[in-house]
Amino acid sequence: MRLRPRSIRARDTLVAAVLAALVFGAIAVGVDFAVRTSTSAALLQETQLAARRTSGGVRDGTLPTPIPDDSGGRLLIQVVGPQGHVLDATPAAAGRAPLSGLWPPPDKRVQDVVECTGRGPGHRCTMVEAIRVTTAPDSVVVYAGRRLPSYLVTGLLEILLAAAVLALSALVAWITWRIVGRTLRPVEEIRAQLAEISGSDLSRRVPQPPGQDEIALLARTANQTLDRLEHAVAQQRRFASDASHELRTPIAGLRANLEDAAMHPDDTDLPEVVVSALRDTDRLESIVTDLLLLARLGTGGLAAREDVDLAALVRAEVEHRRDGGRVRVVAEEPVPVRGVRMQLVRLLNNLLDNAGRYAGGDVLVEVGRSGDEAFLKVTDDGPGIPAADRERVFERFTRLDTARSRGAGGTGLGLAIAREIANTHGGSLQVVDSPKGACLALTLPLAADEE
Repeated sequence: MRLRPRSIRARDTLVAAVLAALVFGAIAVGVDFAVRTSTSAALLQETQLAARRTSGGVRDGTLPTPIPDDSGGRLLIQVVGPQGHVLDATPAAAGRAPLSGLWPPPDKRVQDVVECTGRGPGHRCTMVEAIRVTTAPDSVVVYAGRRLPSYLVTGLLEILLAAAVLALSALVAWITWRIVGRTLRPVEEIRAQLAEISGSDLSRRVPQPPGQDEIALLARTANQTLDRLEHAVAQQRRFASDASHELRTPIAGLRANLEDAAMHPDDTDLPEVVVSALRDTDRLESIVTDLLLLARLGTGGLAAREDVDLAALVRAEVEHRRDGGRVRVVAEEPVPVRGVRMQLVRLLNNLLDNAGRYAGGDVLVEVGRSGDEAFLKVTDDGPGIPAADRERVFERFTRLDTARSRGAGGTGLGLAIAREIANTHGGSLQVVDSPKGACLALTLPLAADEE
C-alpha cells in the first residue's frame, strides 16, 4: 500500500502541514506553560499577601469583624480555630466550610495547597495559603483562597491552544497547496503539451513562462530540444527521400536493361547489357557503402586512433592516385595528428575527387601547421563555389551543377562524409575564399604528444 502521496504538490503540502504542526505545537506548549506559571504566580502572590495581612491582624488583635474584603468577593479569607470552626471570615467566605483541611504544624507555619471540589463542568479549584498564626498548640489558622480561572482547571486553555495549532497548520497547508499549485502549473502545462507532441508533428512548443527560475529554464531547454529534434527528423526525412531517389535511378536503369534483354533476347547485345548492369550495380554499391559509412560516423564512435603524419599521408595517397600527376603537393613535415588513418585517407580522397571533377587543370594540396592546429587545403582552378552555396555543398546528395550527368559525378555524399569525418576528429571542414576556383580547408588538432 502506497502511503506517500504521488504528487509533488500533495507531498509538499503534507510536509509543510507536519512541520507547521510541530512548530506551532511547540509554541503552544510554551504558551500553556507560561500562562499557567504566570497566572499561578499572580494568584499565589495575591493570596499570600492577604493571608499574611490577616495573620498579622489576628496576632496584634487589630483584625475587624467581619474581615473586610476589597477584592469584590474574589478573595476568600477565613480564620479557623483548632476544632475546625470558622471564627471569622470575609463576607464571601462566611458560612462555608473551611477552605482546606490542611493544618500547618508549628515548625512549618506557612503552607500552600490547591484544593479542588466537584467533577465535570462544576469542577472548581482554589489556590489556598494556610498560615498558623502562632506556634502555640491552640493557635488559629488563617486561610486565604483565590479561585483558579476555569480555563486552567477544565483544560479549556489546552483545547484552545490545540484548536489554534490545528487552524494555523491548516492555514499553512492551504497556503502551501496554493503556492505549490501556482508554481507547478507551468510544469503541468509543459507536460500536457509534450504529451500531445507526436512524431508526425514536431512543430509545437511547450509554453515558456517568463523569468530565469528552474521551470523557465526547463521550458526553454525543452523547446531547444524540440528544435533540435525537429531539425534532426527533418534532415532524416529529407535524407531518406534523397536516398530513395538516388537509389531509384540505378535500380530503374538496371531493371530496364534486364527487362529489355528478357523480352528481346535475340535483339539484345548481352555483353553490353552485362556491362551496363555492372555499372548500375557499382553505383548502387557506392551509394550503399557511403550511406553505411555516414551511419557509422553519425554514431560518434571512432575506431582505435593512432598518430598520423598528415603530410606523409597526403604524399603517399597522391602518388597512388591515377590522376596524381595533376595534383601538386606543398607540405611541411611532419604534421602529426591523431585519428583513424583509413578515415583520414577517405576524407582526403573525397576532397581530391571533388577537386578533380571541377578542375580545369591542376589541383593544389597544401599541408601545414597554424598554431596548435594542422591544416589541409585542396584548391582547384574550376568555376568555384558561390558564397550562398558554401554550406549547401556539404549536405547529402547535393549537386550544384544540375546539368552535369549523374554518371560523371559521384554519389553526392563525398563532401558530407568528409565533413562528418572532420567533425568526429575534433576538426572542421569548410569552403574558404580563393583567388580562383574552389578551396576546401580542413583543420585538425595537432597530436597532443607532439613536441
